[in-house]
Amino acid sequence: MKQFRFVLALLLTALSAVGMARAQVALPTASQTLQLSAFGGFSGSYTGLAGGRNAGIVAGVDLGLPPWRTTRPTLEVRGLYPIDKGVIDSQKDILAGVRWDFLLNHRIHPYGDFLFGRGQMNYGSSGYPFGGAVYLLTTTNVYSPGAGFDFRLSDHFWLKADGQYQRWGYAPTPTGTVWAKVGTVGVVYRFPFGLRHKR
Repeated sequence: MKQFRFVLALLLTALSAVGMARAQVALPTASQTLQLSAFGGFSGSYTGLAGGRNAGIVAGVDLGLPPWRTTRPTLEVRGLYPIDKGVIDSQKDILAGVRWDFLLNHRIHPYGDFLFGRGQMNYGSSGYPFGGAVYLLTTTNVYSPGAGFDFRLSDHFWLKADGQYQRWGYAPTPTGTVWAKVGTVGVVYRFPFGLRHKR
């Protein structure tokens, strides 16, 4: 329920930003006020538990807010689903948060992000033994700082590469947490939305 409320609050913020941007008057410099995009790609994960590895798919949506100097704050929602679950554990999650794009030039935009949400770990076909118990699955909060870049192919299509360092808040380990590493390569589609821009 807390995750639903967080995502709902994020979407309401995004919709408010859309409304404010539409109310703005077009500037002579023809800078785009908002930027809507969707992305999908393939991921590789080191799950942080006993050498576990997954291959998965990642998909998400970004709403870029009005640029500030040579940067653009962005709201992001993304999900990860494993297609090769490995033999130790598999991780899936849905995350939302903020991203900060650096508009260095019209071809490459590096960024940093911080995402938060919920994730689920499933432990192999027979569970994962720890502390006298066998764990089948756990559901927990996930904190995910990361960085990456988008590379322009055309007006609407960009290539994406990014990495996330994820802290899973509950796991069958001595510390009670795991740190997973997720690398993603994919494609971004930027919708024709709002005013045209030069970056």
